[in-house]
Amino acid sequence: MKKFQLKKDNQVFSRFEFKYIVNKKLSKLIQQEVKNFTINDYFTKKKDKYLVRSLYFDNNFFFNFKEKIDGIKNRHKFRIRTYSIQKNELAPMYLELKGRDNQRTFKNRTKIEIDDLNNFCSNENLFYLKDKYQDNKLINQFIFDSYRKKILPKVIIDYNRRALLSKNGLYFRLTFDSDIKACSSFNIFETNQNWKVCIPGNDILEVKFDLNIPPWFHRIIQNYQLKRISVSKFVLGMESTNLAHDYEGI
Repeated sequence: MKKFQLKKDNQVFSRFEFKYIVNKKLSKLIQQEVKNFTINDYFTKKKDKYLVRSLYFDNNFFFNFKEKIDGIKNRHKFRIRTYSIQKNELAPMYLELKGRDNQRTFKNRTKIEIDDLNNFCSNENLFYLKDKYQDNKLINQFIFDSYRKKILPKVIIDYNRRALLSKNGLYFRLTFDSDIKACSSFNIFETNQNWKVCIPGNDILEVKFDLNIPPWFHRIIQNYQLKRISVSKFVLGMESTNLAHDYEGI
């Protein structure tokens, strides 16, 4: 089988991430206030918001869920992410490894073919993936986790995102995630599932930066008394769909 070449589509991120839960009114106020300091990112330029949909993996013992709840500092989990609700070759699809290394958050991702979605969602076709993507370290790590941890797709998280970048050239990114909902499904393009709203009436504001938070955003934190919180959409989804309801008994 011919090896699948995706080198230009492999991406690695390492940064600090602070998260805040804000109500809808406050979210709009902050978006208005940061206008003079930010610009829309590439996707937000096309539309005011864009869809983000992720299919998260865990095993039947909730290994990844437990690591997050227990506050393990060095942890990781896999997800498949797309930006469309329809199976569309034009919409990119990525396998992502999201994790924590002490205080920094890291994300590695690689583009995958939509036709291989079912192969990633089943432990039965891992040899096919290993052969096709044999030079891809991230996919090989996914295959290793599939064998070792027995990970399987568990929950889909869906939301609308508005993303803003700092004008001053330093890496500083704000994302406002709204209408966050979850469902238990293996099909990332699911439309008929019973979606559960995760945090009604609230958005998640994420602050992502490499070195420092700029002074103008420090003022916003102080003026609106924003309280940094440890919140995970994956955990919200597992809880709202009742997938991890028996965690205490594990």
